[in-house]
Amino acid sequence: MTKGTILVIGSNGTQLEAKGGGTITIGQFLNETAVPLMTLVAAGYDFVLTTPTGEKPTMDQDSDALIYFANDDDTRTKARDFFNNDPRMNDVRTIRSEIEAGLDRFAGVFFPGGHAPIVDVMQDPDAGEALRYFHGANKPTAAICHGPISILAALDHAREFRAALIDGDKIKAHELGKGWQYAGYRMTVFSRSEEEYAEENVFHKQLIFNMPDALEAAGATVVNADNFTSFVVVDRELITAQNPMSDHELAAKFIDALEKAA
Repeated sequence: MTKGTILVIGSNGTQLEAKGGGTITIGQFLNETAVPLMTLVAAGYDFVLTTPTGEKPTMDQDSDALIYFANDDDTRTKARDFFNNDPRMNDVRTIRSEIEAGLDRFAGVFFPGGHAPIVDVMQDPDAGEALRYFHGANKPTAAICHGPISILAALDHAREFRAALIDGDKIKAHELGKGWQYAGYRMTVFSRSEEEYAEENVFHKQLIFNMPDALEAAGATVVNADNFTSFVVVDRELITAQNPMSDHELAAKFIDALEKAA
């Protein structure tokens, strides 16, 4: 008997448009996926992994690094084994199939990080429908690093909003962002300065937009702490974490919110 089941909404994104042309190879971040889920399972929760297509997320190869596991190779190996081999990580469903089966059986929803959600989840209508359910039901909703960009899927015109961000049309994005269910919420996401570091040192390309700008255009109050230090913000049912170093803190605060909701 589990304490509850968590809906996990992952991404199928592997190539992200770069500013000025070309693409950036991305995926789902290893520790931002495995650490919270392993912690949830250890605390007595189960989960169902979904993506827009029903295919398993691709791990971002840059995330398979010791720096994200406090330089502990055993911890990284356990996370990698969980991502690759845990049966629940390989029994992937579509978001639509779980909506049709009934979202009321889920205690909360979790959006892992990595740049992948910028490609698909943030503009996916099924992800948006799920978000509107969890918001309306006041059930804990957690997201880490770039995962918070996923909650823009709840916009009525998420695809058009994303296109306006890419075009740099702030006025149009602001108009399309009106009525967002998370407007006025305090939240965090991978910061502008952290993204600049990634652009210069990892991608050697610029992203099509940065994450705080996107969330603020829809009415969020974005707050950030120092680069690459753990930072989590809780506002009502929404729990957001800034970066990979926030994985353990995000898991703890998500579990706390789930237990209070129960």
